[in-house]
Amino acid sequence: MTPKGFSFAAIRARFKPWDKEDFGLIASDRPCAAAAVFTTNRAKAAPVLLDMKHIKSKTHRAIIVNSGCANAATGATGYQNALKTARLAAKALGCRTEEVLVASTGVIGVHLNPKVKIEDGVPLLAKKLGKSPAGFVRAIMTTDTKPKSASKSVMLGGKKVTIWGSAKGAGMIHPDMATMLSFVVTDANVPKPVLQSALKQAADKTFNRLTIDGDTSTNDTLAVLANGAAENAPLKTGTPDFAKFTQALSAVCDSLSGQIVADGEGVSRIARISVEKAASQKEALAVARAIAGSLLVKTALHGGDPNWGRIICAAGYSGEKVNPDKMELYFGRHCAFRNGQPASTPEKLLSAEMNKKKVAMRLVLNRGAAGDSYLFCDISHEYVTINSHYRT
Repeated sequence: MTPKGFSFAAIRARFKPWDKEDFGLIASDRPCAAAAVFTTNRAKAAPVLLDMKHIKSKTHRAIIVNSGCANAATGATGYQNALKTARLAAKALGCRTEEVLVASTGVIGVHLNPKVKIEDGVPLLAKKLGKSPAGFVRAIMTTDTKPKSASKSVMLGGKKVTIWGSAKGAGMIHPDMATMLSFVVTDANVPKPVLQSALKQAADKTFNRLTIDGDTSTNDTLAVLANGAAENAPLKTGTPDFAKFTQALSAVCDSLSGQIVADGEGVSRIARISVEKAASQKEALAVARAIAGSLLVKTALHGGDPNWGRIICAAGYSGEKVNPDKMELYFGRHCAFRNGQPASTPEKLLSAEMNKKKVAMRLVLNRGAAGDSYLFCDISHEYVTINSHYRT
């Protein structure tokens, strides 16, 4: 289910060596409000630098994406190629260059081919625009093994509003923002600053609460277009309809982030670490993030080993003033550690929980009333194989 007024296209432009779509376009039939969050990596790719300028435009019309070439670490030439892509898309769609957002994903340090791939590809994309998003979802994939999309509808002021999103990501996934490429479109009428507020809230609880391998990419972008075709009254922050919209947007982002972790490179298990009764939300997040990012925890997860000592250790180096003598650690409903020492739970019960495809971990700090959680996955032999030959 896609929102009113949006069209999608995809072609094979040969950015990638394999026989798949690798150039995609989303376009709206009317001006949109747009919001976005970008990677905090200082080595930002050319399309990210361009989009950080274009996102300041009052209106937007399109997002154009290539996979197979990140256009990162490509200097002034890379920036000009990203700009050229936006200009050609704007010309084909009859809008201003600043109304086009550009994204790239793939190998770092490789230039786009402006003649064969961009100049010929962009006009062809515009001609192929249609209502099905399936090709676009495939076109943004790199090492992903499956396409990722999600949708949600909600009633706002008596009008049905639809939110649809897609994402790519399987490796080089880690906050802060956005940990991959994700594009969301909605027919809701949402003014630009209100949309940015909703996006930040949604991203902070979903995409910024997951990790695969601890690497924040050069190209991470999460962008939302809202074209108002549902004809609801303009949303305002602090209202019930704003809360409903943000909840629906968060649901789409949560689904997409979950699909990313489940499709992580070489992943065999995923886990959620929930930190409870922390002194502050900041403390809970720091502890959860330290545990989720620990390679030793992630390798134990891969082996189905309930090695609770690694979790306690990670909590201890999180930088927060936690006290192991007050902690309780659970795998599922079974306690592994309490009051500074091993609990009496039989090892076989803990192992059974750690050998599930989806593992639930709870660390109770007993320092306050705050909490937070993090979604993560195991690190496997296959992850090493994929990334040791990614470029060659």
